[in-house]
Amino acid sequence: LTPLSKANTTFCLDLFRKLSDNDNTANVFFSPFSISSALAMVMLGARGNTATQMSEVHDTHTHTHTHTMLLYALSVANRLYGEQSYQFIEDFLTQTRKLYNAELESVDFKTSSEAARVNINSWVEKQTQGKIKDVLVQGVVNDMTRLVLVNAIYFKGNWNKQFKENATHDVQFRLNKVTQRCNRLYIYSNLAVIQILEMPYKGKELSMLIFLPNEIEDGTTGLEKVEHTRTRTSTHEETHETQAS
Repeated sequence: LTPLSKANTTFCLDLFRKLSDNDNTANVFFSPFSISSALAMVMLGARGNTATQMSEVHDTHTHTHTHTMLLYALSVANRLYGEQSYQFIEDFLTQTRKLYNAELESVDFKTSSEAARVNINSWVEKQTQGKIKDVLVQGVVNDMTRLVLVNAIYFKGNWNKQFKENATHDVQFRLNKVTQRCNRLYIYSNLAVIQILEMPYKGKELSMLIFLPNEIEDGTTGLEKVEHTRTRTSTHEETHETQAS
């Protein structure tokens, strides 16, 4: 794995654990790429203890590799929305523009924060082909807001191998000890505690990975044991083993 991939995998797993701790039976959906990209831009302007703490969370101390993520054939856009009366350090703006192609748009948070919020939401909706309409809800920005960093990512791909309708069938799917009927696609590798399914998109550069626990011992979703034992190393080793088998 590249240093960038290692850093983002670690960040993804750590953040997922934090989010899932809030409710271990709820669905958790988030984009580690978007969050890490926004954090990386903030790090460009951070100094001292703040920069040190952010580096520890982000697990990377340079931006040498981070910006290369933008070279993928994905629709990725970054933008800064800054309070028009606030003076931002020019070097920070130069670096965000150079590394993340993120331009600064001046807005009036002090007297027209709601108009600024609508403006930001409109930009995100356009960048995501209408899929994300209200990324900022009312009250998120106010007259004290000075800077909003936005990352919008849009991806739509075709599977490398399309599913054959006559090759799918219903099996029992367990949310916890209770089972439900669902469509089974295929299982790629069955390891000791989890099943791992890799579904590559056309070009095989990007894939969807699905982790499914083999056993559910109590009333939880069964994912807790898997979640809290996943590390960047174990995830890489298991997926590498899956690809080699």
